[in-house]
Amino acid sequence: MSAMRCVLITGGTGCIGAATVHALLQLGAERVVVASRSASVGLLRLWFRETLDPRIGLVRGDVGDARDVERLVRDADPTHVIHLGALQTPDCESDHARGMAVNVGGTLHLLDACVAHAKRLARFVFASSAAVYGLRARYPGPVVRESDPLAPVNLYGTWKLASEELVRLSHERHGVDAISLRLNTTYGKGRDRGKTAGVTRAMKAIALGSARGAVIPHRMAYGGRENYHYVEDVGAAFARAALMPFTGHAAFNLRGTTIPVADFLARIADVAGSLGLTRSVDLGIAPDAPVNPFVCDLDEARIVEAFPGMPRTPIDDGIRATLETFVAMAKAGELRLDPV
Repeated sequence: MSAMRCVLITGGTGCIGAATVHALLQLGAERVVVASRSASVGLLRLWFRETLDPRIGLVRGDVGDARDVERLVRDADPTHVIHLGALQTPDCESDHARGMAVNVGGTLHLLDACVAHAKRLARFVFASSAAVYGLRARYPGPVVRESDPLAPVNLYGTWKLASEELVRLSHERHGVDAISLRLNTTYGKGRDRGKTAGVTRAMKAIALGSARGAVIPHRMAYGGRENYHYVEDVGAAFARAALMPFTGHAAFNLRGTTIPVADFLARIADVAGSLGLTRSVDLGIAPDAPVNPFVCDLDEARIVEAFPGMPRTPIDDGIRATLETFVAMAKAGELRLDPV
């Protein structure tokens, strides 16, 4: 691949991965190698409707398998790596051994393979999580900064923190510039799995109800406050972190907006009304729903300074774009409201 700029991305057919692939091409990546266990198009179809961009290559690979990862890196010869491949919280809790093998072992396999085979590697970007922090009540200030104490409260967060440390250690030993991005709740097209997919599922319920001429009620499983990131912004953040100038190592909070869950639902209802979907709206929070105790109010000062122009779409605009996409998909028979 000579001087061609090539990005290897694990987990690139998932929700955030697909958005990142799209953003990478917009930023001028000459080649994007998308690795997943199935090597199928997956959620890339949401961003590339008819045919994939010819700069995209789909390859099969399991980050939990060291030999698989070694082959991926050797064949791709990447100049940049974005590591998104991981199991989410429900899978980590249901199968501890597999969760650790993928979420920690996968990071280690990828870093080791990069040292051995990616001789052109200029940047390694890791998808971390706000789950590396503790409960929100632990932080008395108005925002939670990267310098605040890290105290994960579940296995997912513990393994994300372990991977952050592996990324740091690899940078210190081998000198490749490295970034970990800590994100919280992503919403928008493609966000289907996990409890925090609730607001996206609320928008799906409205779109499907409109297409069916019915009302599909949606009740959130928790209330309180939450930090939200629009999926297109998340993809753009990973692409910029990979391709824009940066030297050294850092962990950054991703830009987002913290508001009460009830306010987010109210905004969905307002935007749905402006799109003529009022009759399909039946949203709320379950009567016995607990208050979200997890961290929110992520401070964005450091990432804005390091990468000027990092996007943060206003919530109403993100809701409108998501609803419009879901309505079109529902009319075409392409939208489902699957179990979490």
